[in-house]
Order: sequence, then C-alpha cells, then structure tokens
Amino acid sequence: MAWDLSVDLIKATVQLEQPLGNGTRTVGTGFLIDAPTPDGKPRTVLVTAAHVFDRMPSVEARIGYRIQNSDGAWRYDPRPLTIRDEAKAPIWTRHPTRDVAAIVIQAPEEFAKAAIPLSWLAQDDTFTQYALGPGDEMMALGFPRGLAANQAGFPILRSGRVASYPLAPSSVFPTFLLDFSVFPGNSGGPVFMAEGARRRPGATEAQEVQFVAGMLTQQVELSGERLEIGIVTHARFIRETVAMIDGVIPPAAPTPDLPATSTTAASTGTHTEP
Repeated sequence: MAWDLSVDLIKATVQLEQPLGNGTRTVGTGFLIDAPTPDGKPRTVLVTAAHVFDRMPSVEARIGYRIQNSDGAWRYDPRPLTIRDEAKAPIWTRHPTRDVAAIVIQAPEEFAKAAIPLSWLAQDDTFTQYALGPGDEMMALGFPRGLAANQAGFPILRSGRVASYPLAPSSVFPTFLLDFSVFPGNSGGPVFMAEGARRRPGATEAQEVQFVAGMLTQQVELSGERLEIGIVTHARFIRETVAMIDGVIPPAAPTPDLPATSTTAASTGTHTEP
C-alpha cells in the first residue's frame, strides 16, 4: 500500500505563536523531525524559519499540539515552548547563511511518534535524480494569518507549481520559487513532493516520488507589491541546521538567492488574538 506523505506531514506540522501583550500575537509554522543523537538516542527536533523565532521576543512561545481523545475526536492543546534563556538570548540553532532554525524539544509521546524521519528530506541530488523542474506541482503546509484547517489546529494544505529553473545544485541555487500566495503565518512550513506515479529518466516503470523539498521562508515583493510567489529554502539547509546541533559545521556559504532584482519580505506576521 502506498504511504501518504501529505498525512504524515500534516501530523508533524505545528503552529508556533507568541502573544505580544497588546491583544496581538506573532504566528509561524514549524514541523517536527525525528533526528537521533550521534549515539542513537531518540530526539525530536522542531524546525522553522529563523525569523519566526526572531520575532518572538519573550522567553516562551506556544507550540500547537493536537491531542486525540479516547472517542477519536481531536482537540487543540497548545503548550509552552522555551525558546530563549533568562537573559532572553536565543537557545535555538540558526543556520549561518539561511533562514532556518532548529531546536530540540520534549514533545508529547504522540507527537514524538509523528515526527518525520530526517531521511525524508531531499538530498542535494534529489531534484536531478527525479528530473524535477518548472511546472512540477509541490504541496505546502502552514497557518496563513494564523488560520488552521479546523478547531483541532491542523495545518492547511495548499499547492503550487515550481516557478524557477534550475533547482540544483543547492550550492548555487539555495532557494527556488513556488507559484502560490504566501501569507503571514506560512513561514517555516514544509514544502514537499507527493506524486503517485513518475517515471525517472531512463526508467521503464513509474514510481512514487515523495520527499520534503524544503521550507517556505519568504515571499517575493517588487516595489511593495506582493507577486504571490513563495521562496522555498532547499531541504539541504534544514539538514545542515539539524547537524549543527551536534557541532557539525556547514560548508561554505552558497551564492546569493535568485532573482537578484526582487526584494523579499518575511512571511510571518502579527495578528489580532481571536
């Protein structure tokens, strides 16, 4: 039976928020990764866009867990998440050149089980391996303007077409464009490929193509106008950020993002409390 990456990622994706004390809150998206320690001990890592945490000045944020009751119904159960020390210094790990952050968390057992394996994130050659390019459809999960799919707090699933070329290598093209509307609250959400049947170059049979391509980190703006194009940071940099928790230093910084003529704006934002 085919596995469903969409459902697995929905379960692993959470809303991140922090009240700002004036009736508003800042909201973003994150997702959980199962990333064991070097000695094999289980470990759950939350990843999101670094600017999501940057815009949360207090020591604690809230992470939007969902709990399934004995009758099968789900309820939203946000819990405190410490993101800064007592001096309000960040305790998350930040990638040195990309808008990616990672932090080890103690998730409820149900959520620890929902964390996706690190191996599901695209490798540097994944796009080339499957001949992915402009026009291919990818999915994105998030909480646009803090909106969830339902009262249980599940993320909203949307789709868009790859809008840039080429996609590899990530050392030269660390981000790519996705044609869909980006809203405050989408930052940090996973972008993934979930195609039921695709024939690789030179192959005679079609196969499933399912992997996490990257993380939504920005939107494209030009002269103050939103172009309804999202900027996706390659999964390679999520992998590198998780590895940094264990002291692994990423390789030298890649070249600047493209297109160079566009300005970009962070897609997290401030929202009125419901």
